[in-house]
Parts: sequence; structure tokens; C-alpha cells
Amino acid sequence: MFPGIGTAVNMASVLLGTAIGVLVGHRLRERTRDVVTDALGLVTLLIAASATTSIGDAAWARAVGDSAPTLIVLGALVLGGILGSVLGIEARLEAFGGWLQTRLRQRARRRQGSSARLDEGTDRQRFIEGFVTSSLVFCVGPLTVLGSISDGLGKGADQLFLKSALDGFAAIAFAASLGWGVAASVLSLLVVQGSLTVLGAALGDILSAAELAALTTTGGLMLVGVALRLLRIRQVPVGDLLPGLFLAPALTALVSALR
Repeated sequence: MFPGIGTAVNMASVLLGTAIGVLVGHRLRERTRDVVTDALGLVTLLIAASATTSIGDAAWARAVGDSAPTLIVLGALVLGGILGSVLGIEARLEAFGGWLQTRLRQRARRRQGSSARLDEGTDRQRFIEGFVTSSLVFCVGPLTVLGSISDGLGKGADQLFLKSALDGFAAIAFAASLGWGVAASVLSLLVVQGSLTVLGAALGDILSAAELAALTTTGGLMLVGVALRLLRIRQVPVGDLLPGLFLAPALTALVSALR
């Protein structure tokens, strides 16, 4: 199989899941859709908890010291959050989602004429929330980075195939309550996973075991933020934290070199 097949399958699973979710969603009561989203939030917490266990990784502790991993994750999230907020990553994601929804609505109006009547405020916000939330869920997890790099290295796309199955079911749940904005997240998948696959193919094995543990743990904590959004507990700006995914391995390499 060729590099990139994992991302292609992942995109197809999200599109299929979104179509199923939209078709089924209007038949479900609002309370039922909320329960489905809550269930997805709880499962996201479970995946996050599994990822954050890498904080105790032995190779990481040997590379930076027993007490350093927690400080490295803290530094990556704080510095990443500052950088992300300065760059306005979360706001740019939302703006892109709004722009995309507007273009699609205009195209639908041209096709349907004056018969197309939408509640623009509610529909726009629903589309943006679907795009942003699903983009974060599909692109933040450790499987995104590890699977894409493995695919680029020619080691197979098994991790991305597993992720595709999970994302497909997640897309059904998201689309049932958030609509077609979920389908737009395939653009985020293409950019993020495609770039990481190319990076893996170009640079080879670029991360040590300790750096992979740092990335996995940091990504797991970001998934907790996504889960809090899904559970409507707090709108954590996870998009602004994304630079932390790159800072965690970098800080690990820096601390390891200074020891």
C-alpha cells in the first residue's frame, strides 16, 4: 500500500459517518442527540486517560529525570497556549468554519432558489461547532501523529485504519447533533495527517521513545479539553493549545541534552 492510504481511508470514514449521522439525526429527539454527544465525550475521556499514562514512561524518565515529565508537559501546554492564543488558532479555525459554511449555504441557495430558508444564526453556529469540535477530536489524538508518521515511514497504516473506525463512529454521533459541519473536518484531516505523513516520509525516524511519550501525554491532556467541550462543562480553547504538541518533544530533547 502507498503512503497516505491511511489518511484517505480516514477521510472516507468521516464522510460516510457524517452522511449516516445526518440521515438519522433528524429522526432523533434533541435529548437523544445530547445523550449520544455525552457518550462520545465520556469515551474521549477514556482515550485521553489511556494516553496520559505515558507520563510514567520509563524511557522518558531516563532521558529527563523522574520529576521532569510533568514539568515538561506543563511547559508545553503553557507556552503552546500562549503561542496559540497570540496566533489566534482557535479563532482562525472558527472563522474558517464560518466562511466555509457561508460558501456552502450560498451554493445551496443558488441551486434551490428562494425556497431555501435557513435560520442563519443557529445554522451557522451549529456548522462551526461541528467543524471545530470534530476537527479537534479527529486531529489532536496521539493516533493522528503516530499513525501518520508510521504511514509515511512505510511501516503500514494499521494505526490510521483503527483511527478511521473510531472516527467513523464518532462522525455519526457528531453529525446527528451538529450536522454537515462534521464533514468539513476532512479538510483538517487532509492538512494535518497529510503533512505528518509527508514529514515521516522525508525525515524518517525523527522522534525518540521519550519524545513520543511526551507527545502522547500532551495530546492526551488536550483530549481531556475536547471531552470537556463535548460534555458542555467548559469551552476549553484546545485549538490554541495545539502548538504544545510540537513543544513537548522539543522540550524533552532540550532537557535531555542539558542533563
